[in-house]
Amino acid sequence: MKKITLLLALMLTLTACSNLTATNLMAGIKRNDTAPIVIDGSHENSVDKVTKIAGFSLDIFKKIYGNENILTSPLSIVSALAMTANGADNETLSQMEEFFGSDIDGLNEFLYAYRLYLPTADKYKVSLANSIWFKDKESLTIEKEFLQTNKDYYNAEVYKATFDDSTKNDINAWVKKKTDGQIHKLLEEKPPEDSVMYLINALSFDAEWQSIYKDTSVREGEFTAQGGSKKTADFMHSTEYGYIELPHAIGFSKPYADYRYFFVALLPDEGLKVSDFIDSIDGETLIDAVKNQSDDMVYVSMPKFTFEYGKELSETLMELGINKAFDADLADFSSLGHSKEGNIFISRVIHKTKIEVDERGTKAGAVTAVEMASGSAALTEPKIVELNRPFFFLIVDSEFNMPIFMGVLNDVT
Repeated sequence: MKKITLLLALMLTLTACSNLTATNLMAGIKRNDTAPIVIDGSHENSVDKVTKIAGFSLDIFKKIYGNENILTSPLSIVSALAMTANGADNETLSQMEEFFGSDIDGLNEFLYAYRLYLPTADKYKVSLANSIWFKDKESLTIEKEFLQTNKDYYNAEVYKATFDDSTKNDINAWVKKKTDGQIHKLLEEKPPEDSVMYLINALSFDAEWQSIYKDTSVREGEFTAQGGSKKTADFMHSTEYGYIELPHAIGFSKPYADYRYFFVALLPDEGLKVSDFIDSIDGETLIDAVKNQSDDMVYVSMPKFTFEYGKELSETLMELGINKAFDADLADFSSLGHSKEGNIFISRVIHKTKIEVDERGTKAGAVTAVEMASGSAALTEPKIVELNRPFFFLIVDSEFNMPIFMGVLNDVT
């Protein structure tokens, strides 16, 4: 029996499509009026969902950790997997829900409501885009309810395509546009012969610092890479007012414009590997540390850096309990669709990311300078955090304490 594969692609970057040869099916899939649940950072449902997302994201991170620079997006991963889970049934769905720590209906509602809260302003932009591409083939039937659910909750664009070189070009063009040109290619070659669907999430983040760095605040310094080699880098120096302390690590938070998002860095104790520190924490510990940071003054120095990262996550997800979805014989995606040529299952999960951190922010934006002050900070001894060796970092939505991005800088080059 020929196996039919489904590829789930997770695309994001820090920072609709024209001339498509695929057929845009949006005319047939209209979004229903779905009333969002009310969420905020203190709502019990929000706290639980964010903690669970942080938890399984850390579990993924621990599995894929290596000596290279790493960047993942918890929000992108959960969004794309949740879209896929809307087509799963029976034990396949149960395993995915156990991984999420939530039933799929509750997760759909939370992610839908959260997407509506994403802000856009002159000094920052955060956007999510989703699309579903399926093969134009008589033997393949896609369930309309599956497409409708993903349209309702994820505003997914839907395309029917030939899955040849033109489809590769169309998907790559969509990815390039939705990531503001930062990621040019998802597919290097045309889709494999047995592939029938792509579910793609794109997350774009572009924000300037609340207080940008002046030229005089950037000086050369030395960064000790994971392997012990010394590298010269441009270090940005500033005074912040968010100090974080954990067993075996200290850190700080630095606000982006308007204080909705923060860059959070955690520096493990001297002599402690970043991997050992990450192994010692869980999602609840991480969220609590960010939420309960003090307003102590902290002198910060961190390197400018930019890097790209890519990882195939299938094996990692199977190790974390999602087994049936990847089994060609046992996967149950009957709510997604059916093929006369074989069973539908997930064949690959591709995750690609890019980040650039410099004087202006995370990806360039307009210049602004706003003073941040705390009445009690001057009464305490200033803290010092020098990111001159490998460190763990996050970009956090402060309203929900949601980790949007999660990474490690092991080397500055």
